[in-house]
Amino acid sequence: MGTDFTARYNYNFPTSIRFGKGVIDELGKHLADQGLSRPLVVTDPGLVKLEVFQKVMAFLKAAGLNPEVFSGIDKNPVKSNVLKGAEVYKAHRADSIIGFGGGASMDVARAIALRINHTKDLFEYDDAIGGDRFVTEDVPYFVTVPTTSGTGSEVGRSTVIADDVTHEKKILFSPKLLSKKVFADPELTMGLPAFVTATTGVDALTHNVEAYLAKGFSPLCDGIALEGIRLISQSLERATNNSDLESRSKMMMASLMGATAFQKGLGIVHSLAHPLSTVVDMHHGLANAIMIPYGMEFNAQVSEERMKTICEVIGLKDRSSRSFISWLQELNAKIGIPKDLSSQKVTKEHLARLADLAEKDPCHPSNPRPVTRADFLAIYQKALGA
Repeated sequence: MGTDFTARYNYNFPTSIRFGKGVIDELGKHLADQGLSRPLVVTDPGLVKLEVFQKVMAFLKAAGLNPEVFSGIDKNPVKSNVLKGAEVYKAHRADSIIGFGGGASMDVARAIALRINHTKDLFEYDDAIGGDRFVTEDVPYFVTVPTTSGTGSEVGRSTVIADDVTHEKKILFSPKLLSKKVFADPELTMGLPAFVTATTGVDALTHNVEAYLAKGFSPLCDGIALEGIRLISQSLERATNNSDLESRSKMMMASLMGATAFQKGLGIVHSLAHPLSTVVDMHHGLANAIMIPYGMEFNAQVSEERMKTICEVIGLKDRSSRSFISWLQELNAKIGIPKDLSSQKVTKEHLARLADLAEKDPCHPSNPRPVTRADFLAIYQKALGA
């Protein structure tokens, strides 16, 4: 018996999730039931102009709440976004935080939640230097409302924030940063433009694929990742080109799964993608989407068996790494993803800097095949396509 995607569901993994059509209308009452009345709504400057955002604000006010909005968020969030948001939180005398939007909104909202009661320099909490040991105080009541199906940040416990000057990305991590409640309403994604649906969707696919291929032992994450891949194979093309509630619901569920599964680790594709955001300000989902076929070509020699399993899950008759990579290329073409980096104004002059940053990126140590700077440079050169 298939899932009824018009229904509403509760489940807990790794945090409490309210999933289904229309669940956003429960948000205001949920906060009021916790004795909260002054939420800071953290979102991006594009979303505040949309009808869906005004609808959510009306729900909050109808529940007797007094929300304040902070939308000063860069496409690739930086520290100053977080510090300014924390100032707005305090000026409003807020008692809770709502992360509303895609990955950038979630990252800034989560970092603001950290900042309120943690006053060291923000980057002293960088996970790469053991900064999580300083996350000792409580954080404000924090809920998340995704409006894209990509990063899955709504169920995460970490946030990626860049330095304003160097643009190097830092990962701030703590289990305290988990959302208390996720309101995952696929109706909120119905109006997404096709290209945004495509790029965020391949971001979710990349999370699931890289988690499944990552080194290490985590059977739970492997199973979640495979189901996420299966759902995306059934729904991403339709959600992009001929959207309906079922395809949007499957994509949202797969996005949640990807963010859960990659607790196991990510890999080369993310280490290739992160510098593209840093150097040429490329949207993270688009960077992953362009780079995933190239990353999988690199991994094929050590991941043949796992790629065969992915082929089985998505229903390919030819079960091989070559078949899987061809499927990725064909999917990208069907949903309008560019084939190479030159289409995004990346030039040969960028490649050395990209390779330097990729080598330093924290994602590739869990890649199934070790990656050197020379490997990164060669992959970028191939992906340039010029």
